Amino acid sequence: MAQDIPLDSILKKGKMTRKPWLMTPTERADWLIKMQNEAKEYLFSIGQPLVYKKDGHFLAEYADGSTKVLK
Repeated sequence: MAQDIPLDSILKKGKMTRKPWLMTPTERADWLIKMQNEAKEYLFSIGQPLVYKKDGHFLAEYADGSTKVLK
């Protein structure tokens, strides 16, 4: 027996109010910083570290500010 799932429960509406290619360079730079901070906050809220590459090494940054070099 098939059950239909409401479309609203599958799709999310984004937060963007303006398309990136229509932003001024200053607006785009601010938007990128805000987007990075929101991603970092989300990862920390679910107990995950932020993982990134710096100077050829992968680093995991945790909510308490500590970092760990990954192999």
